[in-house]
Amino acid sequence: MHITNYIEYTLLHPSATERDIIELCLSAQKNNYYAVNINNYYVPLAKQLLSKTSIKVCTPIGFPLGAMSTASKVYEAKQALKDGADEIEMVINQGLLKSKNYVSVLKDITDVKLAIGETPLKVIIEISELNKNEIIRICEICLDAKVDYIKTSSGFSKNGSTLTTVKIIKKTVKDHIKIAAFDGIEDYETTVKYLEAGADRVGINYGVELINKTRSKRNSKIFKQYIKTFKEEDTLKAENVAEKI
Repeated sequence: MHITNYIEYTLLHPSATERDIIELCLSAQKNNYYAVNINNYYVPLAKQLLSKTSIKVCTPIGFPLGAMSTASKVYEAKQALKDGADEIEMVINQGLLKSKNYVSVLKDITDVKLAIGETPLKVIIEISELNKNEIIRICEICLDAKVDYIKTSSGFSKNGSTLTTVKIIKKTVKDHIKIAAFDGIEDYETTVKYLEAGADRVGINYGVELINKTRSKRNSKIFKQYIKTFKEEDTLKAENVAEKI
């Protein structure tokens, strides 16, 4: 299964450096991933590095807690678009959801969606913090808000995605909203399982190599040399790009 077109290559760690972002973008370009996912401070840099490619630049707002005001999320989203973001994702206000204040949860999401217009919006629901009924409820709210994707995790909670939860989301939203699975997905086989379970996009962390292990075992010496060559090329490219900027 060819999976690269489903991958968001992600680096959201607060200590990520400019060189890390450069290497992330070069690796995404080498592997032809669908998108990079970075904190919005680095959106202009990523946009510059990927300007001659079809790779999307995605950035989160209200991240990673989602507990700030809706007005703050709207402002952050608009600024991210001005800086060149192609997709926006937002973290829900979990406290409002658990308070059963569903109207305010809907307004929080809808206001951001209206602010960014046709730009795709992913809503991060943080599945490890929710029970099954809460997951179904937030999926129903996302349907009302007409969002584009539901994302399983921010990567900053206690647990990541599960296949069971992806199936619950898929059963609730059917084909009306796409699903982005993230966190805890670190190999080719797991990625395929999530895509088969209903995910439309899979987020993997910077540094993870999604390699088909079956293919690599056929000739391990050639495979190792192949990986070594690419790493050397990436280092040279990163140094050249760094000098230019």
